[in-house]
Amino acid sequence: MKPLKKNIGRYMYLTTFILVAVIVIVLTAIQLFTEQRRAVDSSHLTLKQIEQVLQENREELEEIETEYRQSCIYNSDAVSEILDGNPDYITNTDKLKEIAKMIEIDEIHIFDKSGKIYAGTHPQYYGLTFDSGEQVSFFKPMLQDKSLKLVQDITPNTAEEKPMQYSAVWSKNGEYIVQIGMEPVNVLKVTEKNELSYIFSLFRVSPDANYYAIDCDTKKVVGSTKTETLGQNAADIGFDTEKIEKDPDGFHATIDGRYSFCIFMKTDNNYIGRIVPVDIIYQRVPTTAFWILISMFVIAFLLAKTVVYYMNKYIVKGIRNINNSLQGISQGNFDVSADVRTSLELSELCDYINAMKKSLLKNNKQMSYVLSKTELHIGIFEYGLKSKNVHYTELLPEILGTDAENMNKLAEDSDRFREFLNEVCRDAVADENSTFKLGSRYVRLEETEEDGNVFGVALDVTEGVKKRREIEHERDIDVLTGLYNRRGLDNKLSEVFADREELGHSAVIMIDADGLKTINDTYGHEKGDVYLKKIANVINNYGIKNSIAARQGGDEFVLFLYGYDSDDELIRAINTLQYIQDNSMATLEKGLTVPMRFSLGYCLVGDNTDYQELFRQADENMYQDKAKRKIGR
Repeated sequence: MKPLKKNIGRYMYLTTFILVAVIVIVLTAIQLFTEQRRAVDSSHLTLKQIEQVLQENREELEEIETEYRQSCIYNSDAVSEILDGNPDYITNTDKLKEIAKMIEIDEIHIFDKSGKIYAGTHPQYYGLTFDSGEQVSFFKPMLQDKSLKLVQDITPNTAEEKPMQYSAVWSKNGEYIVQIGMEPVNVLKVTEKNELSYIFSLFRVSPDANYYAIDCDTKKVVGSTKTETLGQNAADIGFDTEKIEKDPDGFHATIDGRYSFCIFMKTDNNYIGRIVPVDIIYQRVPTTAFWILISMFVIAFLLAKTVVYYMNKYIVKGIRNINNSLQGISQGNFDVSADVRTSLELSELCDYINAMKKSLLKNNKQMSYVLSKTELHIGIFEYGLKSKNVHYTELLPEILGTDAENMNKLAEDSDRFREFLNEVCRDAVADENSTFKLGSRYVRLEETEEDGNVFGVALDVTEGVKKRREIEHERDIDVLTGLYNRRGLDNKLSEVFADREELGHSAVIMIDADGLKTINDTYGHEKGDVYLKKIANVINNYGIKNSIAARQGGDEFVLFLYGYDSDDELIRAINTLQYIQDNSMATLEKGLTVPMRFSLGYCLVGDNTDYQELFRQADENMYQDKAKRKIGR
């Protein structure tokens, strides 16, 4: 018992410490995953907030831009009305400046009908026309349509490249165009608030986390908490743009010399991302893993020590005794009983084992009795691979073709019994699963092996096999000629065409009996049937290689030749059949002999595996042959 105890202790400690190591590794992996998942969720939340701020700023910007555009139109109309009522103000620069100050605009320009500035608050612009620059040319369509009121997007003006928003309307009398200009101060302030770098600075709570915005088309940095990277290519900084597009849950990359975890999401035409160094994400993992490891090893050691002690004291010895008893039972020695009383549980286990042994013996007898009373001839046997005895039911000797005395001898040695079964299984029956021919009978024999025991069933299936074969024969064979019928032909051709090597060089031959109607009318239908049988005898097993012969119905036959080595060899066989078709006689009864004639047409298979199409071509050739033969007569 001492070696067993030592092994149990060694394996227990080893298994426990391995289990602890696996648990620590799994917990560490879970913690790593959790920290990364926390970083992913935190980044997604922050990026969603940034996207929301961008959306709010865009909406604010659109609202202010709309207000400015409307204000520009209103101011243009206001200046136009003032000038319509005071035409002398048009050429008075000071008056125009007073009007501009009163309406709170920055510039007023008066264009003549040709589109040239001739008055306004800024004389330095006099002489400019709608063709003087891209900015001012925006209003050129007004020369063609005086109903237009145009307001321009914020654009650098032509003279100073200063951001301005211009609008223009025609005077009521249609003599001049009033254009006003306003500096979009509020719009520019909101635009600054919408810059990505500015927004990133608002969300940078941790100095170790950085934010980047990358243009989807150019792959350049358009916003960053690190302003020195603006305008750089994302790849030059360390970003893999394919991963940015395909990994919404983040990826690892070395950014600015630090191995980092990167999360990006797409908003408008930019990818915005949060970059956090890996050592920051996982900074709590090593300390936590260390204390988990220490705690688990202490607990595991104490637990293993306790389990080993009690296992040796109460279980090991009892299990050894029970194993010895079970070994005897498993080898077929049912006289052995389990009797271990070192603990209540083992005592109950022994009682159950003994009860199970008695139940098995009883069930074996009951099963033999039940099977003997049924109409089914079933025999059952069982033996262990390591035991000698074979247990079997009452009908097994009869089914396997031996007597009870011989079966008793075989059952004493499982090796001899196995040799006997191998002898039974020599003659396997095709197309019948696990079925073997035993003299004039058919026996199905199936075995299964589990846990070192072989369990087998032998069943006399003679009646069933014979009935199936009779049904198959009636189903596939033409009653009159003994050839295959349509169904049988289809089944055989399906098998042959499935194996190209077996098919070889092959041909379909369609045959039609000539003169059958004359024989029926002259000698009777009974003689007509004899005439068809004679033709069937000619084509049955015809050829030097493989063949399949079938009766399609009435006086039509099919001959399929296959497995030939060449087309020339195949043609020679067909030529011989063509000779027979005009040079044979059929004896219908004693003293009554008539010429045996038939028309035929053939088609070589080649690469065409659609035998229905081959039948059609051969049938056409046969009818051509029949027509020629009629003309020849």
